[in-house]
Amino acid sequence: MLPRATRPSSTRDLSSSERSFVHVAQQLGFGHFESIKIRGGVLVLDPWPTVVQVLKFGAAESVPSDRAADFELKKSVAEFFEYIRGVDDGEIRCLEVRHGLPFSMEIICRIPRGVPDVKGEHVGAV
Repeated sequence: MLPRATRPSSTRDLSSSERSFVHVAQQLGFGHFESIKIRGGVLVLDPWPTVVQVLKFGAAESVPSDRAADFELKKSVAEFFEYIRGVDDGEIRCLEVRHGLPFSMEIICRIPRGVPDVKGEHVGAV
């Protein structure tokens, strides 16, 4: 059986590329990322994926907060990276971001046996 993908709990548990991705998602606020490659459980950020920002006119302006370098991750961020770390090879067609957090995604991949799905249940090879 393959080892279970790890779920990070804080930014200390993230790689430098994962921290960069979290920072850009926070700055984005609302929108989506397109065509993010995954190789060996790692997001490929070179070249940087397409970022599409959603702007709403007349809505209250939200300014991204300046967070400390280390902070606890929200559940959706931890689940997102746990899932990504379990993907050997794939591509996220679209990752929707709301309030700077991953909300939903469309992904093309082969998930190895024993990797938990987003609900924490183990799946067979897909």
